[in-house]
Amino acid sequence: MADHGNVVVITNKGHFDTQINEAKEAGKIVVIDFTATWCGPCRFIGPIFVELSKKFPNLVFLKVDVDEQADVAKQYNVEAMPTFLFLKNGAEESKIVGADKNALEDKVAELASAASGASA
Repeated sequence: MADHGNVVVITNKGHFDTQINEAKEAGKIVVIDFTATWCGPCRFIGPIFVELSKKFPNLVFLKVDVDEQADVAKQYNVEAMPTFLFLKNGAEESKIVGADKNALEDKVAELASAASGASA
C-alpha cells in the first residue's frame, strides 16, 4: 500500500465537502492535489506532495482523482493534471498547474509559515 503521509485521499463529494468544512472551521489552509492515475507528471509529483504533507502538518492536504471525482474537479474548473489548489477559509487563494516541484514547495512553505504565524 502506498504511503499517503498526512494526505487525505478523497473518496466522494460528501467526503470532500466534509474535509473542506472541517478545515474552514479550524481555520486551516487546504492544499488539494487534483491528479489522475494515467498522468505521468502526477506520478512524479505525488511523492513530493506526500513529503510536504509530513513536513507541514498545520495544513490540510487532500488528493482528488479527477476521473473518480469529476464533480469536485469541475467545481474548481480543473482542466489539466496535476493542478494544485490552495484554499483559505474555503476560498481559492492560489493555483499551480503542472508538476512544478519548486513552485509547489515554495507555495506550501509560504502558506504554512503564514498559517503558523497567524494569530487565529
